Amino acid sequence: MFLYGLVSVALFLFAATGVCSFSVTTNNGNVQVKENEGTDLTCSYTGDFGSSPRVEWKFENLKGSATTLVFYDGRPTSHYADRVNVYGSSNLRFSKVTRQDTGTYVCEVSYASNYGEVKVKLTVLVPPSPPSCNIPTSVSTGSEVVLSCYDKDGSPPCTYMWYKDGTLLPQDPSKHAEFINATYKLNAEKGTLTFPIVTQKDIGMYYCEASNSAGPPQSCQPRKMEVRDVNKGGIIAAVIIVLLLLALLGLGIWYAYKKGYLPKKSESKPKPNVVYQPTSLYGGGDTDGDFKQKSSFVV
Repeated sequence: MFLYGLVSVALFLFAATGVCSFSVTTNNGNVQVKENEGTDLTCSYTGDFGSSPRVEWKFENLKGSATTLVFYDGRPTSHYADRVNVYGSSNLRFSKVTRQDTGTYVCEVSYASNYGEVKVKLTVLVPPSPPSCNIPTSVSTGSEVVLSCYDKDGSPPCTYMWYKDGTLLPQDPSKHAEFINATYKLNAEKGTLTFPIVTQKDIGMYYCEASNSAGPPQSCQPRKMEVRDVNKGGIIAAVIIVLLLLALLGLGIWYAYKKGYLPKKSESKPKPNVVYQPTSLYGGGDTDGDFKQKSSFVV
């Protein structure tokens, strides 16, 4: 009887405080589907509820910089209304997905003071398209040269490989005997091929290949990169010619000045100070009453 009483008190306190076992889960947290196909995002919850809890779905883009409501107040929002519905009270079903749907979806479940959420990552698979490649046709020996490659359509994001004269360039050239002296640097995620100090050995036909798990790889058109030596003799000759021209110009100006072909600056003389004294109107002035100017020169 005593034990039964303790259990009864515990159940009473449990019910009074409103505490219950509550959890939110999914059976697939990483969903991949081809573009224009349909898919389901699952969300399930457990707990002792007196009524149905509140369920919402939100979307976070790949950068995590924006959040959009997908399912709110018991129905899909206007942006998703034509291709999204909820089944089983909390699962999200897409009739068709686009590449813009790639991102993270958050299922939020709340009831009274209880709250839980689960995240589902959705990747819409888009095959690569021919990448845009930037390959210079002519560079100077000893300069830094960067070749770039990018595909804006592929999802998941593409990785990139570079080829020279039809041969794949390894990620780490030091591990391959035929590339042991190569100095290039590859970034497979960014798609860059960098030559810190380009040499004559780097002349060749280059192209880039973009690939992901959604479809066959795609490549850009090959282009030849020429490496030209810097004409040091020509640069020195040009500098000497410029200095000679400047010297001849200075000599010509000096000669013209000495011969008087150029105007000389005139010497300025000080002007005399003139003091004007008007004639008094009440006598003491000239007898003819006319105004006369008196001047004095101050040296």
